[in-house]
Amino acid sequence: MKRAPKIGIGIAGGLVVLLLMVVLFVVLFDFNYLKPTVNERVSAALGRDFAINGDLGLDWDRPEDEHGLAAWIPWPHLHAEDITLANADGFEGDTMAEIARVDAWLAPLGLFGKRVSLPRIAFKGADATLIRQADGRDNWTFDLGGDSAADAGDTAGSGWTVNVDEIAFDKGQVRYRDATLDADIRLAVEPLGAAIPFAQVTGDDSAVKADADAVRDYVFGWSIDGRYRGAPLSGKGKIGGVLALKSETTPFPVQADVSSGSTRVQIAGTISQPLNFGGADLDVAFSGASLDNLYRLTGVTLPPTPAYSTRGHLTAEIDHEKGSTFAYRNFAGQIGDSDIAGDLTFDQKGERPKLTGELVSKQLLFADLAPLIGADSNEHKAERGESTRQPADKVLPVEEFDTDSWAAMDADVKFTAQRIQHGDTLPLNDLYTHLVLNNGEILLDPLRFGVAKGELNTTLRLEGNKSPLAARADLHARRLQLDEIVPAVEALDGSLGEINADASFTGTGNSVAALLGGADGRLTVLIDRGAISRNLMELAGLNVGNYVVGKLFGDELVKINCAAADIPIKEGLATPNVFVFDTENAIVNITGDIDFGPESLDLTITPKSKGPRLFTLRSPLYVRGSFADPSPGVKAGPLLARGAAAVALGVAATPAASLLALVSPTGGEENQCGPVIERIRDAGEDDGGQ
Repeated sequence: MKRAPKIGIGIAGGLVVLLLMVVLFVVLFDFNYLKPTVNERVSAALGRDFAINGDLGLDWDRPEDEHGLAAWIPWPHLHAEDITLANADGFEGDTMAEIARVDAWLAPLGLFGKRVSLPRIAFKGADATLIRQADGRDNWTFDLGGDSAADAGDTAGSGWTVNVDEIAFDKGQVRYRDATLDADIRLAVEPLGAAIPFAQVTGDDSAVKADADAVRDYVFGWSIDGRYRGAPLSGKGKIGGVLALKSETTPFPVQADVSSGSTRVQIAGTISQPLNFGGADLDVAFSGASLDNLYRLTGVTLPPTPAYSTRGHLTAEIDHEKGSTFAYRNFAGQIGDSDIAGDLTFDQKGERPKLTGELVSKQLLFADLAPLIGADSNEHKAERGESTRQPADKVLPVEEFDTDSWAAMDADVKFTAQRIQHGDTLPLNDLYTHLVLNNGEILLDPLRFGVAKGELNTTLRLEGNKSPLAARADLHARRLQLDEIVPAVEALDGSLGEINADASFTGTGNSVAALLGGADGRLTVLIDRGAISRNLMELAGLNVGNYVVGKLFGDELVKINCAAADIPIKEGLATPNVFVFDTENAIVNITGDIDFGPESLDLTITPKSKGPRLFTLRSPLYVRGSFADPSPGVKAGPLLARGAAAVALGVAATPAASLLALVSPTGGEENQCGPVIERIRDAGEDDGGQ
């Protein structure tokens, strides 16, 4: 044999022997000798004490899911037992985490490409305490002394990268304490015993898009209890057994039923990249005492409402740098006794998060809108968690608007109520509004009601970014049909009578009571034809009106030619320029004050008969007292001549032009209000010339 082949064979043989020696060394070496070095190096890197207190070893396994050469090469399988990690300095407790055992598998071929590839890491018996202090510092952030490239997996710029594909786990628990969220939560995870198929939990009619066959089974059950944002928190659910950190196509199954205070959230579906929350595809149901309570859980500003429940489909597109988008699609449910359905999108990409969407209610109970302005009962306030109570002697709502939450996000939402229920006393037909919330300012334009075959158009602006809140409202009522407003009065059947009105108000204050208590504005109203009776007042539930009409007209049904009111409001005090009813038998003039601040009335009702056959009353009536408890009566003494003259439809300097503007919508030669307003204007001119 020639010398060169002998040398080659010798070198090859030497390499084989060396490789065998390395393999034998690795197989037979007791890696526990390395624990002091590993503990020291890891402690120095993390900046806190790390210790492997139990066995440290290395095994060799052939992978089951690999193909080709990688399937024939044994993979190193490292395990370590009884691991502890100390807490950061300045945090309560000595230990942050304890793990009974960690197993990690290394794909060796990746080493040739300077890649430390860990296809799987498995934790057993994990117990951790995560803490965030009031100053924002937390105990799970480590100062590794690297830059952003290192954080992304580039080990100190050496060209080596570290990749982890999956994390598996078994029974464990985590305690989370966060002073910034007033949270103290305990999460416990345990094996279910037998895996539950994904489709069995989500159901055949689930809206979740994931192919059930591609989703891993539910393997673990979990439970949670504690406190979140000051409210009790509890819940339970199921999750898969393996976190696929890199795969975009391997969804992780989750199911949850969580309650916080009066709010309950139920979800079933999948999330992608669960440790980094890369996205979600979930069936979600919300229920609770009031929608505004969801702000505490979700950060989404919603209005106060009666008890609600909704169910729909939630998808999430997560971008941790630019902002994420959440879409709640095809949801339907109840708010109070009203149905609700629609689509909402919550976009976090802008300067402030923004909620957009369209909502529809096929049948809306008008009383379910009362919490929006704090007009619901004290019992309902307690049910939705509101601490303010309406005083028994106050009618205007005193509950303050939550303007702080208005600044947390923007909104652009359209709402349609196709039918409104409110009994017989207020014939609202439908509702449409377009709400825009921008930097703490709410604009409702339009806020439109269909009323009695007519329409009430409103523009409402609430500037919650001012202190106190500043508000402006402009209202226009057109062609409201009297026979639709009081359909139970047969005498009005087929009546052509209409109501037309304009109103404009401005005010400041953080509640309806405060806004109206100092408001400036004007209200003008015309009623063309109609009827009035004590029975009608009883039907409307107006006890004072029942008394006054009974005194003036008895139980008779009296036709109205025209009713007109022109009422300016200054700093909450309404003093009518004109407040008059022109009936077939008499002219009734109302003077005095309505003060919205103390909610007080001081009105005088002065009648003048058009003939000798109706009135024997020789003294005016009065209505005094509070809105909550008005007191009517008869004024003592004879009807003064000056008072009688004042009943001649008008007072000095009456701005009749604003009333004449309301005559036009009614139209027609039979309109009764045109002549009445002309007489009001003439009376004002005559009085002004004296």
